[in-house]
Amino acid sequence: MTKQEKTQLIEDLKVKFAGSQYFYIADSTSLTVEQVNKLRKLCFSKGIEMKVAKNSLIEKALEATGQASPELIGALKGQSSIFFCEVGNAAAKTLKEFRGDKGTMPKLKAAYIDTAVFLGDDQLDSLSKLKSKHELIGEIVALLQSPAKNVIGGLKSSAGNKIAGLVKALESRAK
Repeated sequence: MTKQEKTQLIEDLKVKFAGSQYFYIADSTSLTVEQVNKLRKLCFSKGIEMKVAKNSLIEKALEATGQASPELIGALKGQSSIFFCEVGNAAAKTLKEFRGDKGTMPKLKAAYIDTAVFLGDDQLDSLSKLKSKHELIGEIVALLQSPAKNVIGGLKSSAGNKIAGLVKALESRAK
């Protein structure tokens, strides 16, 4: 790889890191070319971009964006694949799906989720259970709607008819 190609790759990675709130770094050393192609295809179908680069180039791109924490830099050993995604748990779920019941590769080295760094393959289960922003908003909306639904349900029930009757009686007294 020429110096110009390396510079271009660092620039491309810099743009990806700067524009991504979520990325994962995994070790795909023992995967065959066929397995890597399957993983790329699976990632593509889920809207995840997978890149493979030298650790030194990844480190330079991270440093250029200000995201180079000692933990992330320390995780850059061996062959590294980077997964860029729009949803925090998407890459974790995809890695788990690719591994299946028996698979252990690729191993998660580190994950960067909204400025938090998660290290090690043992974090994969926790990361796959993270809720997305949309799921959290949906839960909050459901919680906010719950009391209103209870009031409306009470008004529609037979007890609601009694309440409506009492309100009408009080209204007629007031006039």
